[in-house]
Amino acid sequence: MLTVYGIPHCDTVKKARTWLAEQGLEFQFHDYKKQGVPADRLDAWIKAVGWEVLVNRQGTTWRKLDDAIKAGVNDADSAKALMLANASVIKRPVIEQDGQVKVVGFDEKKAAVLVDQRP
Repeated sequence: MLTVYGIPHCDTVKKARTWLAEQGLEFQFHDYKKQGVPADRLDAWIKAVGWEVLVNRQGTTWRKLDDAIKAGVNDADSAKALMLANASVIKRPVIEQDGQVKVVGFDEKKAAVLVDQRP
């Protein structure tokens, strides 16, 4: 089963959800705004892909942060604290398949692995 984590009004998340549906892939959506960031999953994501991949330093949310806060994000623990406090700083979407991170962000070429690994 696929799980898509993100924010429903994010253009990249919308694009990913539309693409997954067009591929005939079933998924459940986890809304950070309503359901929060699952701390246990965040730990697994950090272990799997690294905090550097998860923190979206290109996004508006990151750019609006105080410089001192940005400077304080320098390891997994500080990144985790920031991501739990402000879900919008997480690169979206995070797509898991059976509990394993498959895609962070969205690109059709990278997401093709989900079609290839369809059960």
